[in-house]
Amino acid sequence: MSNLKQSFLDSLQRHRDAFATVEAYHDDAMQLFNAVQHGLAQGGKVVWMGNGGSAADSQHLAAEFMVRYKAERGPLASIALTTDTSILTAHANDYHFDSVFERQVKGLVRAEDVVIGLTTSGKSPNINLALQAANELGAYTVALTGRDGGLVKDIAKLAIIVNNDETARIQEVHMFIGHWLCEALDFAITGSH
Repeated sequence: MSNLKQSFLDSLQRHRDAFATVEAYHDDAMQLFNAVQHGLAQGGKVVWMGNGGSAADSQHLAAEFMVRYKAERGPLASIALTTDTSILTAHANDYHFDSVFERQVKGLVRAEDVVIGLTTSGKSPNINLALQAANELGAYTVALTGRDGGLVKDIAKLAIIVNNDETARIQEVHMFIGHWLCEALDFAITGSH
C-alpha cells in the first residue's frame, strides 16, 4: 500500500526541486507568457492537447482561459483538442490515433495561435505529429514535457522539460506552470492577481 505521507513528501520535494531551479524555468516560462499574450492580442487562440492525465490537464487549462482563473476578465480564446469524443473516436476508427490531433490542428489552427502539447515522455506520436503540423502552419508551438524531453523537444519551438521520471510529478509541475500562466495573464489584463 502506498504511504500517503511519503507520496505527499515526494510531491513536495519535486516542487522544491523546481523552485530551486526556478532560474532554469524562468526564461522558458516568460517566453511562454509572451507568446500567449502576443497570440491572443493578434486574435489567436491557445490550443491544448495531451493524453490521459495530460488530456485532463489540457481541458482544465482551456477552461481556466475561457471562463476565468481568479480575476474577473473576459474570456481568453482557448480550446482543448481532447474533449470532442465524436472527433476523437471517428478519427481513431477511420484513420489512426496517431493523427487524431494532427487532423484537428490542420482544420483549426492559424498562424497567430499558440499550440501547447503536454506529454510527460515527449514520445507521444499524436502530440509530435500535431506540433509538426502546427509548425507548418506558422503557429507558435510549445511542449510541456518531462524526463529527457523525448522527440518533442526537437519539434516544438519551446520545450519546457521537467527533469523527472515520474509521470505524476511531471504533471504536477505542468499544472503549476499552467496555473502560473493563468495568473500572469490575469495580472497583465486586470492588474490584479
